[in-house]
Amino acid sequence: MARLVHVGGFLGGMSSIRLAGVALAACVGLAGCITAGTATPTGGSSVSATGTHRIQHVVIVMQENRSFDEYFGTYPGVDGLPMQNGQFTTCVPDPRGGCQRPFHDPNPVNAGGPHGQANATADIDGGKMDGFVAQAAGGRRRCANQNDPACTNGGGVDVMGWKDARDIPNYWTYARDFTLQDHLFEPNASWSLPEHLFLVSEWSAKCRSANDPNSCVNALQSPNSPQGAGARGTAVASLYAWTDLTWLLNRDHVSWKYYVAPGTEPDCEDATQQTCVQQKQNAGTPGIWNPLPYFTDVEQDHQLGNIQDLSHFTADAQKGQLPAVSWIAPNSRTSEHPPASTSTGQEYVTGLVDDVMRSPDWSSTAIFLTWDDWGGFYDHVRPPTVDQNGYGLRVPGIVISPYAKRGYVDGQTLSHDAYAKFIEDEFLGGQRLDPKTDGRADPRPDVRESAPALGDLRNDFDFNQAPLPPVILSTSPPPGPASIPGS
Repeated sequence: MARLVHVGGFLGGMSSIRLAGVALAACVGLAGCITAGTATPTGGSSVSATGTHRIQHVVIVMQENRSFDEYFGTYPGVDGLPMQNGQFTTCVPDPRGGCQRPFHDPNPVNAGGPHGQANATADIDGGKMDGFVAQAAGGRRRCANQNDPACTNGGGVDVMGWKDARDIPNYWTYARDFTLQDHLFEPNASWSLPEHLFLVSEWSAKCRSANDPNSCVNALQSPNSPQGAGARGTAVASLYAWTDLTWLLNRDHVSWKYYVAPGTEPDCEDATQQTCVQQKQNAGTPGIWNPLPYFTDVEQDHQLGNIQDLSHFTADAQKGQLPAVSWIAPNSRTSEHPPASTSTGQEYVTGLVDDVMRSPDWSSTAIFLTWDDWGGFYDHVRPPTVDQNGYGLRVPGIVISPYAKRGYVDGQTLSHDAYAKFIEDEFLGGQRLDPKTDGRADPRPDVRESAPALGDLRNDFDFNQAPLPPVILSTSPPPGPASIPGS
């Protein structure tokens, strides 16, 4: 289901700087700002491209630990926080007494709640969606690392908080000017490491042998842990023997890069740890946000050099040399993973989007902006069940592109699996990560991209429309208007 939402009046006061003049006219024309060439090894654009093939660059920006209802539960026209007569009808039981209703939370620093497999099951509670406060209240406290997925530091109260354009104005502007997805679910009902494995490979598993894909077994909560497994530059200790998407991309000469923000990891590397010290993160350090160096096929393909520092993304965008497929991982400060600031995360994401919009590649790019899991924050929509791994809880998703449907709310059932499906359809002729056909068999339980429930991201584009111009936003925007009068 897709809905065109007219929110121009509601958000009309939000600031955006639209490029103007000759340069803009050139960039938004069908041929302007398009680099001659083909869409094969480099992913470069083609002036003769039509339909979805006008998209020559896919950029996946993965942020952290926010639910859809927290960020967009009061956005006009969405399947948002249930209300009647101007009042929220939801009240989630609080084990300390009474219940907690949704409330506006302007604080950019939040605590959230535990967000492992057991917490997801408890939050969903058979479809009642009423376990959030109890899980947060029962989470571990005084943890050495506040990013531990088993911990909470706010007593369970702020998991019912919601934000709007006053708090995350640029995200609301992107939703208004492009396409917002209101039924996008985390592919796995668990935490960050499994999610990032799904993002690049459509599976999370534990392998007995790095050289034998058939030694891998399904592991929703506890795949092989990166902790102590080695570091690039010395000897990479491969952990993940099954096949990831880069195997297909490399085989078909489709360019890709995985850009890593240097700093520290936003989570513990082992979800079972009572305490942990945040691990250093950079392009040369494999970890929960940078799992590709641990994939045996990436090492065998000699593709480790495609995992690069985030500074290369800005340089590639400026030169009009973005690869066909990009993944971007944040660090703990920019991630929005509690207790990281939502304002800092928005500033970081805005900078990335601005880089693309200023790039010669803007005219042929689709940015998929999303969050990896729900972080313990409340969401009222029961996730569909597609297999033993998920889906997990609902997360925000925005499609930013010259061909994204402006002001559209996409109600299709989606998960991050849809990103792989779009890439496969766009660059690989529909080839799937399917053990029967991908040339590198593994025992994954199913082909996630082929799940009957999964929608199609191509529905979020209109290739007959005049291309949308760049919307360059300030990284320090003023607050937007309140979504609910008097709130």
